[in-house]
Amino acid sequence: MCPIVSQLLGKINVGGSRCNPAAAALLLSLCLGLPPSVATCPSYCLCASDIISCSGRNLSVLPFDLPSYATRLDLSHNALTVLPADWISQPFDRLSTLVLSRNSIGQIEVNTFVMMPHLLHLDLSSNRLTVLNSSIFTGLKELRELLLFGNQIVLINPGAFSDLHSLKRFYLSGNRLIDFPLGLYEEPGGPRNLTFLDLSSNRLSKVPVQILLSLTRQGGIYLQENPLVCDCALLALLEYWMWKQYRPLVDFKGEYPCRDNAGPGPNCSQQGVSDMPLETQMYQVELGKWLWVPCVGLAVPAQDGLAVFWVTPGTVLNSSANDPSDHLTVLPNGTLEIRGALLEDSGTYGCVAARGRHYDPNESLEIIVVVGNLSSASGLAHRSGAEHFNTAFTTLASCVVSIILVLLYLYLTPCRCRESRGGASRGCGGRAIILCSDPREVESGQRRSNGKRVAFLEPQAEDTNIDGPKTPVINFGHVTTEGILKNGSRTVGQTLTDTAHVV
Repeated sequence: MCPIVSQLLGKINVGGSRCNPAAAALLLSLCLGLPPSVATCPSYCLCASDIISCSGRNLSVLPFDLPSYATRLDLSHNALTVLPADWISQPFDRLSTLVLSRNSIGQIEVNTFVMMPHLLHLDLSSNRLTVLNSSIFTGLKELRELLLFGNQIVLINPGAFSDLHSLKRFYLSGNRLIDFPLGLYEEPGGPRNLTFLDLSSNRLSKVPVQILLSLTRQGGIYLQENPLVCDCALLALLEYWMWKQYRPLVDFKGEYPCRDNAGPGPNCSQQGVSDMPLETQMYQVELGKWLWVPCVGLAVPAQDGLAVFWVTPGTVLNSSANDPSDHLTVLPNGTLEIRGALLEDSGTYGCVAARGRHYDPNESLEIIVVVGNLSSASGLAHRSGAEHFNTAFTTLASCVVSIILVLLYLYLTPCRCRESRGGASRGCGGRAIILCSDPREVESGQRRSNGKRVAFLEPQAEDTNIDGPKTPVINFGHVTTEGILKNGSRTVGQTLTDTAHVV
């Protein structure tokens, strides 16, 4: 046995106590030069194939000698309080799921997860985290799902979401957040394709309506059971989401404010709202000109100070925050102003305002703007709806074209001639399949054109025994369509290249 191992084991056995089997196995593997990945399963864990479960063992310290072949590691329902950076002795290159829920974790050190670069699912729910520090998730570039619900998070520092490029689903419900985590969408190293964000059951009183409108198409953002202040901006957002049948709002409608016909705040007078059905309208402007588009459903002029948002093809505008240098601005009365219209300004625009009414499914809050030629207006109008397109006419046209091509092939292809009685071939393919009206007419030297002819030709080498200049099989340069289709007679010995014999 290795002397170092003997000494260590001797120290472990001082006083007659039994040595730790896991520690002995680790020391033995190091002495024998075995790779760390052959570490045995700890006695307090269950190992099955590529799954390691140390759940419910009342562990207060993370196990250090875990086999690295695992793809799933479950450390839930223990007494862990800290996740140190060196808790793993070797890289877990195959680990895809790490479950640390139902512990007492209140601190996560930087570089804690760098040894598991291919982690896809991280569950830290139901712990005691209060702050998400910068670079806390460093190394998790492939992480797709992060569960942090059921903690006590009150602050998210800038840079906390760095390296989470691939994150798609983020659960932050049941915490104590008072500010919307804008870093998820604004930080350069943050998620790029986040499609699910659960912020329910927090302490949010206000939300960035303008940003949420721009994120409506990207995925679901759940905000139910938050003490949101029912102001004009929030009412406009909820009305727009309800018209869009936004699933996070439709499924939890009863958990949002501004519901049950509750009127808006005192600054949201509805005197300028029209009761007329809302329909899609179209506006046309020449390139470089100015255009003013009133908000759908609001009487002109609308009340000054009313929160009006415009969802444009490229961004979302707000009537209370405009840049004078932009060529797209929202006037205080809710009218959209386009200065020096550009071609890229063409598209569908949506006016979002607190109208205090329920929308019929057939109503529309959208407006179509066409810059330049009006010929493209019909296409934009067609795409703005449900984009129904009837393919029956296209299918019928395709069938008609196919039939015409078949008929042209059947009636315009000439019948190939046979060899002459003298045995000499005059440019006729020997293997051509000839479909003629009456074979007996060939024997009599005359061929009546009682029907149309079709020739199925095959490539054939020229007959080397025939002297004289070779002629092509069919010289279409001297044969007219009229001569081929017109009924008449022609002797068998005459070739198609002789225009004097073509009727």
